Amino acid sequence: MNRKRNFNAGPAALPLPALERARDELLDFAGSGMSVMEHSHRGKEYEAVHDEAIALLRQLLAIPASHEVLFVQGGASQLFAQVPMNLVQKGRSAEYVVNGAWGEKALAEGKAAAAMLGGAVRVACTTGTGEGKEKSYLRVPLPSEVKASPGAAFLHVTSNETIHGLQFEVDPARPFPDAGGVPMVADMSSDLLWRKLDVSRFGLVYAGAQKNIGPSGVVVVIASKELVAEGRKDIPKIFQLRTAAENKSLYNTPPTFGIYLVRNVLAWLKGLGGLDAIEARNRRKAARLYGAIDRFPSCYRCPVERESRSVMNVVFRLPAEQDEERFVAEARKLGMVGLKGHRSVGGIRVSTYNAVEPEWVEELAGFMEEFARRG
Repeated sequence: MNRKRNFNAGPAALPLPALERARDELLDFAGSGMSVMEHSHRGKEYEAVHDEAIALLRQLLAIPASHEVLFVQGGASQLFAQVPMNLVQKGRSAEYVVNGAWGEKALAEGKAAAAMLGGAVRVACTTGTGEGKEKSYLRVPLPSEVKASPGAAFLHVTSNETIHGLQFEVDPARPFPDAGGVPMVADMSSDLLWRKLDVSRFGLVYAGAQKNIGPSGVVVVIASKELVAEGRKDIPKIFQLRTAAENKSLYNTPPTFGIYLVRNVLAWLKGLGGLDAIEARNRRKAARLYGAIDRFPSCYRCPVERESRSVMNVVFRLPAEQDEERFVAEARKLGMVGLKGHRSVGGIRVSTYNAVEPEWVEELAGFMEEFARRG
């Protein structure tokens, strides 16, 4: 089979070994005579997979005992509402750093939840410029620009903006903000596991799986046990994070096949050498693409400030929309898919998540150079 060079932003490329393992075990999992999809989520066969996935996450990210590891459903979009539903208390504000479209969506859901529960919402910082269709985000904020209010319920950040191609802590000059003692909540849907992370800095991290972790339908939540315990009890039980924590994410039927594939991806990542190895691989891929962009300024322009350029989503423009359409069409003929930028901003977007092979990036960069020389 001639597999495509998959640069989609999500659902995104999955490691071939993880898919091959699923293929080989699809009809008969662990000699049980059944697919893992057919097993009870409370049976020992599936429980072993569930426990292994959690253990691998703890090992790869060095998650401390102070934090729970949960699998939930609904995508990160559900967590936009579920986090403030759990954490907003009357008289305490939910605070947001907004440096792109996903931060805007999280803020909107935070406002809706706070209005329902009697809390307040405040924008701690935004880097957006312009209005409406002309609004743009070109950078993540400087540390000095973010000030959380003392006693706030949490400070929310989006670690990587897939649409605008911005990312925190790629460059030392753009670290995560200092929350000043306020619990920091991070949507890491598009960059969790791209490198090591000091989980203890965060009260709660959540990530839709369909970028770096596994297939769509699963959300990983890493949350301070203290924060989970302090969460509201006057919201539906299914939305309380404590419900997932108290039941090892098995309160109701979880997406068992999705978690099984997460296990496969995590095992692949460990076998590759862990997060030090994947960071080095990811940085090489991004450097190759940004190098091609910067070498041909008459053809390519990256709008993102250099210190904020994402390692996960490389965005750039060509001189005209028809040039971008031709670029995407020619790349597709060469087996490269998923390069068209998000409909809200246009341009080109190359998603280089963990499973994107360096060879694919080298092929794309070579095509970019040849395309630029042709003019």
